[in-house]
Amino acid sequence: MSDPVDVTVDTDDESESVRIHDDDGEIEAGDATVRFSFSGTDDDRTADGTDDQPTDGDDEQSTDGDDPRRIVELDSVPADSTLVFEARDGRRGVNCILHRSGDAVVAWRNSCPHQPEVPLDPGRGAIVRGDQLVCHKHGAQFEPDDGVCTHGPCAGDALDGIEVSVRDGEVYLTDERFERAERR
Repeated sequence: MSDPVDVTVDTDDESESVRIHDDDGEIEAGDATVRFSFSGTDDDRTADGTDDQPTDGDDEQSTDGDDPRRIVELDSVPADSTLVFEARDGRRGVNCILHRSGDAVVAWRNSCPHQPEVPLDPGRGAIVRGDQLVCHKHGAQFEPDDGVCTHGPCAGDALDGIEVSVRDGEVYLTDERFERAERR
């Protein structure tokens, strides 16, 4: 597949949104599992269900000495908006945002709990009013430290946190669910 595809699976209790960089795979949300294949055939799969084709190197770690978990310099993360990045695990990617408060940086899945297919940052930075992030579609407001919605259709829900840390003026992905970060 040449371009990634965003896929969202909604159940009564849970929603899972991921960015897919592969022709096949699966997504789980609650008790639901959705398996997909864009190639339309299972001819390239072995008897145990694994892919028999060589990869194109997309999921190899960088060999140029850069840390694959490094996201960006601290000074590049805005306090009055957000910065988009992708947390990757193999060929699976999750669209995420960074937000800065002083020297602290927080990260969340770029998805409103009210409607997970709606990104908080549509690509030009999320709205920040006062110190709260605001969903551009329905006006839900989220606390900057823990992502809890204080006002709007998802009041009481929280953004899905992504673990990051700041070391030596750089922001790193520390969330063990992912192996690397990529700026978009």
